[in-house]
Amino acid sequence: QVRLVESGGGLVQPGGSLRLSCAASGRTFSNYAMAWFRQAPGKERTFVATISWPGLPTYYADSVKGRFTISRDNAKNTVYLQMNSLKPEDTAVYTCAARSSQYAAADDYDYWGQGTQVTVSS
Repeated sequence: QVRLVESGGGLVQPGGSLRLSCAASGRTFSNYAMAWFRQAPGKERTFVATISWPGLPTYYADSVKGRFTISRDNAKNTVYLQMNSLKPEDTAVYTCAARSSQYAAADDYDYWGQGTQVTVSS
């Protein structure tokens, strides 16, 4: 199995930036597509971004296109989410996920992290 641990969340002002990290362990990182999801209080979890193995292609939810960038460092077994131009509506718990396929997708993920809180507020 794969264990995923997110970090990098926090409180930022609108227009600010954060970079989230997701460290994977417990099993080989090879051939796993990775993704980020988010869930705001009282709302369903939604797809944010995904990246294939070993790094292309990538896909994004319309709400974050042009502002967020997903990337991975396969030597470090780590996936990142660079978030720029943050808006209050980006406030949510962000969760990393791994899919037992090399192909990126917006669903059907097998392993999930515990999540990290991102709050965008003045």
